[in-house]
Amino acid sequence: MLDLIKTRRDLHQIPEIGLEECKTQAYLLERITEITAGKSFVEQRLWKTGILVFLHGSSPMKTIGWRTDIDGLLITEETDLPFSSQHEGRMHACGHDFHMTIALGLLEKMAEQQPKENMLFLFQPAEENLGGAKLMYEDDAFKDWLPDEFYGLHVRPDFKVGDIATNRSTLFAGTCEVYLTFKGKGGHAAFPHLSNDALVAAAYFVTQAQTIVSRNVDPIEGGVVTFGAMHAGVTSNIISETASLRGTIRALTQEMSLLMQDRVKTIAQGVAVSFNMEVEIELRQGAWLPVENQPELADELMAFFGQSSAVNLIDCPPAMTGEDFGYLLQKVPGVMFWLGIDTPYPLHHAKMSPDETALPFAVEEISTFLSYKVQ
Repeated sequence: MLDLIKTRRDLHQIPEIGLEECKTQAYLLERITEITAGKSFVEQRLWKTGILVFLHGSSPMKTIGWRTDIDGLLITEETDLPFSSQHEGRMHACGHDFHMTIALGLLEKMAEQQPKENMLFLFQPAEENLGGAKLMYEDDAFKDWLPDEFYGLHVRPDFKVGDIATNRSTLFAGTCEVYLTFKGKGGHAAFPHLSNDALVAAAYFVTQAQTIVSRNVDPIEGGVVTFGAMHAGVTSNIISETASLRGTIRALTQEMSLLMQDRVKTIAQGVAVSFNMEVEIELRQGAWLPVENQPELADELMAFFGQSSAVNLIDCPPAMTGEDFGYLLQKVPGVMFWLGIDTPYPLHHAKMSPDETALPFAVEEISTFLSYKVQ
């Protein structure tokens, strides 16, 4: 029987960045082999560092999919746990070690006997940085295994163990990554009139960008424009020739995202003109579309968990977090939900450490739901 705690701690120690998850894939394959040994109805395929495990149903009418992401983040861990990351500068700070462990536990439960319906377990790479969901779909990695319904979860630190939260519409925002580079003319700090300071232009742009949400977005809808990185200059007495910015746009609808993307471009181009310099603009949306739950399937899932005495079901509002599962839900109807893990540190924090009692709870409750779906 799979040791959930050991499995999670093993995985926690080997976080890897998208499409570099070689150790992670090898570990998962070992566990999957143990779980599915002697099960003739189980078939397996690989896609780069991803894994697809297919349970052939006895009399299938449809395929039910369960998805987990497997990559880590570029974060130096500060938990001081005895099973901390062994990969310097990398950490499972988004809980993907939990996601993988739960998926393995669900696979073990569902493979105990052949289901009536088909089941696909997707261990998907590159959620954080490259949009692995889109890459796999566009590369036809699913082939004839594409599910008719897709389900997945994401851990949530501010919810308690036992909490399952979702809704019947948009759960996560769509996101767009923004890359800007202002190009001016460098020079000596003592002769600013002979230069064209890209750092000043970039700083001016950042302040102007704050008006996008406050003066262009309907307050009822909401949106996010955040610039989290700016790189310019090398020392105190040299005027910067270039200044690069990196930010994110987040919205609950694709229409609003496109509006904010257009405003970012327009303001950046206007600032460049006013400072007599050039600007390069790159907007990367790709896979991170809004995570839109299919209403009828969400109703079914919420009704099911609402009947469990162990589950505290929460009908929650959308969050501005992004997830490339949204891309798959644009292709296949399905539902994503939050799983409470009760830790004071938020997602992507160097000290984020989930409560491991959420693991057996999740496997027990979700496997009951999946059994209902496939039997």
